[in-house]
Amino acid sequence: MRVDGAGAAKRLAGLVGGIGPESTIQYYRFILAAYRERHPAGGSPTVLIDSIDLERMLAAITAGDRTAVVDLMVAEVERLARAGSAFAALLSNTPHIVFEDIARRSPIPLVSLVTATREAATRQGLRTLGLFGTRFTMEARFYPEAFEKAGIRIVVPAPDERAYIHERYMTELVSAVAKDETRNGLLAIADRMRERDGVDGLVLGGTELSMILGDVPGTTVPFLDTTRIHADAIVDRLLADA
Repeated sequence: MRVDGAGAAKRLAGLVGGIGPESTIQYYRFILAAYRERHPAGGSPTVLIDSIDLERMLAAITAGDRTAVVDLMVAEVERLARAGSAFAALLSNTPHIVFEDIARRSPIPLVSLVTATREAATRQGLRTLGLFGTRFTMEARFYPEAFEKAGIRIVVPAPDERAYIHERYMTELVSAVAKDETRNGLLAIADRMRERDGVDGLVLGGTELSMILGDVPGTTVPFLDTTRIHADAIVDRLLADA
């Protein structure tokens, strides 16, 4: 807890960011806007952002070294806990590959991006969802396994489509480059998945995808923007004792 100028106790949120630097900035904007809109007295949330080394985490993920990823993320969560955070959140989809392992070792509760997105899909009555993200996210099992518990099927793009999405993600989106050509390419894949795979929604399973697809009007299927959904879940937790 922290105390604001009026003497009211405020929960302190710990955010493990920097995993995607640009999306971390987007997260903060979403959290700030949602908190100001929903808090009865307005004001601003109290958060700590711990920015990690993106290249170090990606090297461990690429090498398949799950232990190294867990150790890295747990160390950052422990740092936030020592600073007084009541809970923490990992501001990226890819580290959720080992979310359960991190949660077991975490000294404070974690707000799961995947769980929050599953709950959003359930509220919308969606049953078959496409999944965009990094190659690591699209080819992992953590989304399908989590969504199966709610009776929701996850479908990933075809191999050539996954390669396209991953390449554009790592060479453009991580650096906040949002090209019209790339946006059109991603939308074309979404359209093909609707026709080919029968998806009735699409999970933007990479937080940088919010910057290129988060506000696209007139899409053929609804998009679940995991950055915005997770930010709202973090605000829910911040307001729990407000």
